[in-house]
Amino acid sequence: MLGDLGAEVLKIEHPTRGDDTRQWGPPYAPYLSGEKVGSGPGESAYYLSVNRNKKSVGVSFKDPKGADLIRELAKKADVFVENYLPGTLKNYGLDFETLRKGNEKLVYASITGYGQTGPYSDRAGYDVMVEAEMGLMHITGTRDGPPVKVGCAVTDLTTGLYTANSIMAALLGRAKTGEGQHLDVCLSDCQVATLSNMAESVLISGERDTGRWGTSHPSVVPYRSFRTADGDILFGGGTDRLFGILCEGLGKPEWATDSRFAVNSTRVANRDVLEKDIEDITSTKTTSEWEDIFEGKGLPYAKVNDLMDTLNHKHDVDEWTVQARNMVKEVEHPTCGPIKLINTPVKYSYSTPGIRSPPPTLGQHTNEVLSEVMGLSEEEIVDLRRGGVVG
Repeated sequence: MLGDLGAEVLKIEHPTRGDDTRQWGPPYAPYLSGEKVGSGPGESAYYLSVNRNKKSVGVSFKDPKGADLIRELAKKADVFVENYLPGTLKNYGLDFETLRKGNEKLVYASITGYGQTGPYSDRAGYDVMVEAEMGLMHITGTRDGPPVKVGCAVTDLTTGLYTANSIMAALLGRAKTGEGQHLDVCLSDCQVATLSNMAESVLISGERDTGRWGTSHPSVVPYRSFRTADGDILFGGGTDRLFGILCEGLGKPEWATDSRFAVNSTRVANRDVLEKDIEDITSTKTTSEWEDIFEGKGLPYAKVNDLMDTLNHKHDVDEWTVQARNMVKEVEHPTCGPIKLINTPVKYSYSTPGIRSPPPTLGQHTNEVLSEVMGLSEEEIVDLRRGGVVG
């Protein structure tokens, strides 16, 4: 995200293994004929999804010379981001207290599973573990089914959002005080924060949550997806007026005045009956037929799309597409040729954030950064390569 906004991002990777996500496939974008980088089958989709607008610098900080290089880079940097267990980088002189001595304006962001302090601070944490432990899995899934994780690594992503937001705030603070600061960001805190109204309901009521509701809403009916003849469609009858529109479209106008369904509170009380009756009707037509019936009526509705349909989304009336909003962009990758990437989502009135460069190959910019940023000679870089310090 910071790269999208124009920051020059140097990605420090192990000189031979690189970022773990480089091996997180399939699928992989295959290398072009004649191209070969490392021993893998190509660049993993997982890696490609989050590494645009970065320069890859292969440095082993376990070698004192490599740690020296990173310390020198930190003297020139505005922001330093790391995701090691608390205390790990102190062993190499790359902790906040050490680096701030050479750069008091440095904003240093540490991302961990459970934070720099607290009883779990030494515990490693992946997205799915935190989803489980911090309540998200308990409220995700079908009503009578087991807890499930969200389809993408949402806790990782929201933690990234909080981190980027905090970095921007810290840079604004630095503009006023002249000082950087240490940001302690963790998956567990960010997951608790994004429980939002669900967590607040427990705090206010003092009672346990009501568990999983699938696509339903615990206090608004009907507000869920329903089976169709060829898929699923979601209706948002969030008010009595909207429910009336739904009833008309379903061919059941009498439901709007039925004492069991006329107001939301009675619809909630009779949800099992009402939702079954709705699905008995929706399953008689295709999704597109229901879309035609409710188009322009004012009722919120949506087809439940798979990811291919999402990325090729098109509405027949206003021609809105993911491509029209420039959310998919094709770029030229140095070893894989043309590849498509998800673009940055926010549009500015005059600024132009976006994809300036494709995700880098491992160590693609090592020489460039060491020579142009660090001022090292070609001979010095060769010596570092021979010693396995850089790659």
